[in-house]
Amino acid sequence: MHHWLRYQAPTYETLDRIPTRTKITPMFTGIITAVGQIKSTQEKGDGLHLVVEVPLGYLDDVALGDSIAIQGACMTATQFDGNTFSLDISRESLNKTVGLDQIGPVNLEKALRFNDRLGGHLVSGHVDGVGKVAHFAQVAQDAYGSWLLRIEAPKELAPFLAYKGSIVVNGVSLTINKTEDSANACMVDINLIPHTLQSTTLGNLKQGHAVNLEVDLIARYIARMLETQAK
Repeated sequence: MHHWLRYQAPTYETLDRIPTRTKITPMFTGIITAVGQIKSTQEKGDGLHLVVEVPLGYLDDVALGDSIAIQGACMTATQFDGNTFSLDISRESLNKTVGLDQIGPVNLEKALRFNDRLGGHLVSGHVDGVGKVAHFAQVAQDAYGSWLLRIEAPKELAPFLAYKGSIVVNGVSLTINKTEDSANACMVDINLIPHTLQSTTLGNLKQGHAVNLEVDLIARYIARMLETQAK
């Protein structure tokens, strides 16, 4: 084979030479890789500086500047200290999310790599809206011990929510079992298995709690295509 036909895989050094504006946007899958703990919050500018504690070894393959989704919101790791990492969150992000301004457990997911399995669905880590838990209880006489989670989603998200479609709740990729539209909201029913409750922070939810929501990425693009074609 001629040498000019050989393919050479890009290295980290060659990727780092790519201009910032052309670098790949971090993506996630909605499969939580660890539950961490916000240990401290400190005012910084108009936002906050957070310190997040993670399980031992979780940061072994994470570098400064890497993206980690926290409760479904994509954040940048700015400092490491043992089994903790720090990040800065802007006021804009705080205004559009919940659960990032207080000490407590948080769902974590590292950014997707090209050789990773896509166990959930494509997730951007950009929260589209904040919903409210309308109901959360174990399903009666269910052999699998599943729980029903009903979320009141903002009305503007309704076009992107569909039966058997995907939704991200606090960073967790979930399947919608039912939708019901009303004048001011869209009610979404989701069944959760015990493993999901044990492996994420969703088991801590209670009626009235606010949750971060992200709609399906493909649904977003389809809606935009239909919108432009209708004009």
